[in-house]
Amino acid sequence: MISAMNSVENCEICELIGDINPLVETEHWVGYVKNNQSYLGQSDFLLKRHVGDLALITDEELLDFKKLVNNTEEAMRLAFSADVFNWTCLMNNAYQENPPLPHVHWHLKPRYKSLVEVDGQTFVDEEYGYHYDESKENIVSDELVQQISDRISDKFTG
Repeated sequence: MISAMNSVENCEICELIGDINPLVETEHWVGYVKNNQSYLGQSDFLLKRHVGDLALITDEELLDFKKLVNNTEEAMRLAFSADVFNWTCLMNNAYQENPPLPHVHWHLKPRYKSLVEVDGQTFVDEEYGYHYDESKENIVSDELVQQISDRISDKFTG
């Protein structure tokens, strides 16, 4: 089981790190495919060390993330012909709590010009070429998440 380095009590992300089925894991980051597949391959990537601000991540963590981005994007291109990748680091929800407990993590929404079919389910990116729709939901089964994750992880080269 994966564990957060320097985890902080009551941090949602620190707790999540131990409960996910990883798509990919590096020395500093772990990524997983989400059940919300409004954009095929939609995933989150979590810094294993509890850090609440991008400015506080180390150069080593940043370089590790760059390699992770390169490998993930290439794997998703090979697995599903993804065209564009939207990476966001928002952390706004952490500030709805008092006191806030932010933890650096990235959201990935791959974008597709053409429809993609996985196990009989069709994925269409209706907003292609425009900002993604944050409210859009397409909750899929754990089994389909595993299939999507397996197809991507099979294409990782580094």
